[in-house]
Amino acid sequence: MKSSALAAGAALLALATAQPALADDHTADTPVLSAPEIEFTEWTLDNGLRVIALPDDSTRTVYTSVWYDVGSKHDPDGRSGFAHMFEHILSRKTQNMPYNLIYSLTADVGGTRNASTGYDRTNYYEIVPAEYLETMLWTHKERMALPVVDEQVFESERGVVKEEFRTRVASQPYGPLISLALPENAFDTLPQRRPIIGSIEDLDSAELGDALAFHEAYYGPDTATLIVAGNFAIEQLRALVDKYFADIPRRANPLPLDIAPSTVERTEPRSFAMTNPNVPLPVVGSLWKLPAANHPDIPALLLLDGILGTGASSRLQEKLVRSGIAVDKAQIMRPSEEGGYFATLAFVSPAGDTAVAKQAIDNTLADIRENGVSEAELSEARNEFFAARLNSRQTARGRASELGEALFTSGGDPRAADILLQAITQVTLDDIRRVAAEYLDPSARTDLSYAAGEANPEAWRNPVPMPEYVTLPPSGSTPLSVLDESRREPVPGPSAAPAVADPELVQRTLDNGIKLVAAQTGDVPIVTITAVMPGGAITDSRELAGVSSLAASLADQGTSRLDAAGLAAALESLGANLSVSPGDEGTLVSVNAPAATIDKAGALLVEVLRDASYPQDQFDIQKARLLDNVKSLRSNPSALPSVVSAPILFGDAPYGIGANEATIAAITPADLIAYREKWWRPDTMQLVISGGIPAERQVALAQDLFGGWTADGDAPELPGERAGEARPPRTIVVNLPDAGQATVLAAVRAPSRAADDYFDLSIANAILGGGSSGRLFEEIRTKRSLSYGAYSGQPSRVDEGYLTASSQTANETVGDVVEVMLGEFDRLSSEDFDPEFIEARRRYLVGSSERRLETSAGFNGAIAGLLQNGLDPAEALRYAANLGEVTPERARAAADAYISSEDATLIIAGDASIFLDDLKAIRPDVTVIEAADVDFADPLGEIAVAGE
Repeated sequence: MKSSALAAGAALLALATAQPALADDHTADTPVLSAPEIEFTEWTLDNGLRVIALPDDSTRTVYTSVWYDVGSKHDPDGRSGFAHMFEHILSRKTQNMPYNLIYSLTADVGGTRNASTGYDRTNYYEIVPAEYLETMLWTHKERMALPVVDEQVFESERGVVKEEFRTRVASQPYGPLISLALPENAFDTLPQRRPIIGSIEDLDSAELGDALAFHEAYYGPDTATLIVAGNFAIEQLRALVDKYFADIPRRANPLPLDIAPSTVERTEPRSFAMTNPNVPLPVVGSLWKLPAANHPDIPALLLLDGILGTGASSRLQEKLVRSGIAVDKAQIMRPSEEGGYFATLAFVSPAGDTAVAKQAIDNTLADIRENGVSEAELSEARNEFFAARLNSRQTARGRASELGEALFTSGGDPRAADILLQAITQVTLDDIRRVAAEYLDPSARTDLSYAAGEANPEAWRNPVPMPEYVTLPPSGSTPLSVLDESRREPVPGPSAAPAVADPELVQRTLDNGIKLVAAQTGDVPIVTITAVMPGGAITDSRELAGVSSLAASLADQGTSRLDAAGLAAALESLGANLSVSPGDEGTLVSVNAPAATIDKAGALLVEVLRDASYPQDQFDIQKARLLDNVKSLRSNPSALPSVVSAPILFGDAPYGIGANEATIAAITPADLIAYREKWWRPDTMQLVISGGIPAERQVALAQDLFGGWTADGDAPELPGERAGEARPPRTIVVNLPDAGQATVLAAVRAPSRAADDYFDLSIANAILGGGSSGRLFEEIRTKRSLSYGAYSGQPSRVDEGYLTASSQTANETVGDVVEVMLGEFDRLSSEDFDPEFIEARRRYLVGSSERRLETSAGFNGAIAGLLQNGLDPAEALRYAANLGEVTPERARAAADAYISSEDATLIIAGDASIFLDDLKAIRPDVTVIEAADVDFADPLGEIAVAGE
């Protein structure tokens, strides 16, 4: 699902970076893209378990997953969200696995795990080093055959899901619209009408017996597909599958999985007007019903979806955003096995006209229904679709995931993903026009609006009465229990690790002095080029704070040769994506494209770097859009702490430079051109190229694209000391009255990336908040259900930075989260670490790094980050060795040196009237700032600006 970036609540300047794709000229010889087929082996056990294997000896990992043909559409009557809650329940404990052992069995060996629920399926997956294949298959056997579903698990996971609802839906500005109102009005009789996450009322009314009955009705080998991808032999997998799954019985009293199709047709338009507190930008739009996901018209609808909403040349981007009518748009297509929906939304400035935006949407759709689209638009959408599949198919896990997702919406054909690609190539202009006319018929639409105001749930209810759905027979089983340790089946250990070579780093200096790092990272023909340029926010003046970020994020608005629309349409026709990542230390500008078009896509990258012209008309529109985005942050508690953190933590040092509405408003196109000409230069730039072509071809490509670029004058100097002296700890509250949730952020000083103790603190940080096995997650979510998640992160900076921990929670439990968080800070520096524990955390970090290096874009990002910090790119391949040198004593010393509650600055955003007294009992000296008045550049009013 595509959704507005506004809902994410990113940091202030990050809102300027998430720009759409750019493009090169349309050319007659633009290749028609394709993607390699997904190769697999399939078999079925006597008990009905389907097995799909995708071996790949080029990876160090294995992806194990079980997909159940059970989704939210199977939620019992009055129990919306039940399939999702059961997904949580089944991940917790079994007869032979104590509570949450699954976390350590994955994270402590260098893996990761998760699960998800959709309309049509629920999946559980892990990505681990290949030698742990048997371990993971054993855990899936345990969860399939011997799950413990008891009161402890049921109550704990109900609390976690309710917190997830508050965090991801209720407290997000657009969460209620996207997650609740759209499905409610998109479907009439289909059970997909109910939100996947459910409702608090239905969750509260559920009982343990419901969970047991749900498992008996729907979960068994006869509803499951095991998909395994990675470094293994087919014979090895067959033997392990037989060992662990062959004797699991089918469901004893199975319920049918089929859902009756909808019989209600829309013949008259509908509408609803939804209001909710803290909606920063009003929304208008429409939605329509769609046919089943395996309907022959779905390929054409997918391309129509792309033409309308994907990329900077999409119809809605052009008509709504580039025109200045709307701040942002969202194009949503949600298919499912029995039917889906299609929604088009415009996010409008408070000073804008929602009626004008709605008319622009209507006119855009009417034009396609009446006149169709151009061949160029169809070609762009098709190539964008194939380029996305090339990116996903770079890894075995990506191929397996794509296969699995298609399997359960296609009626069970494992070839469905490839069949879809073939069908995409056959879509014609007439098909696009026809499906637009048939499925986006004005008489069948539901118009909608969403604005700030008191919540009005009855105003957006579907007028069709909610049908009664399936009622499950009572459970006939007794809940299992975790066995005593002496009776438990031992967890299988690892096999021998496969030998897999690292990518070879090829380092060259181009004729003009640009330093290049190149590497072939696989065989899938996708390539990423990244230009690494110094500068960044540390070089901004405080009067023009934000100029570096704006210069980067608006670089796609035109060159002297092409306007914004021409840039966008051309590169998208190549299946290419241009991304810009401005930061404190500099700017990364990347292009990712199929190997067949990377030369042309790279030429566009060079043109943007050398000649971004920032035309006044587009500059005015995009700056106004950014200012509206900035205003929207004031109603988003999840974003506010990170937005205000830099000036609070770094003060008047370069890392503390922050932008606000005034500094952004002061910036002109001339300022952006001056910044680009000063900092985007070949004599200070570095290049990274990686992907599925030989490294020497990458070197030749770099020389062809960049070798003729020469610099004028001397290169500018970067600031020396960037972090300044550590500031005294503070407790800051950004008050956001009526906020549904609060966010807690705690920060302590941390070393630079080049510091001798950087890796020591990395291990300590992994103990504190590294993923779901970190102590913060365990204490705040797992044990207390105070939050949906709690994590910590360590920056990679040229100078010193801050280690931050954060968690989102109910306003009423802010004090509890603060106490736990600060307590874990002190615990970390007061305990000795066991060597095996240190090794487990090392494997966790190494596994994450190795997974990142498997894709072209991930490899590029890792190398570019090292270059930006002035480090040898080979450090990416020495990461495991560097962490291996950390001893328990060194990790403890780093924790003791940096992490303590007394040194922590707290920044909390939420409804202070609810938690302020509790917070003052922990930290009496609290500074309160009103969100409506906060100055993002100087929240505490302590930073002097030159000339004042």
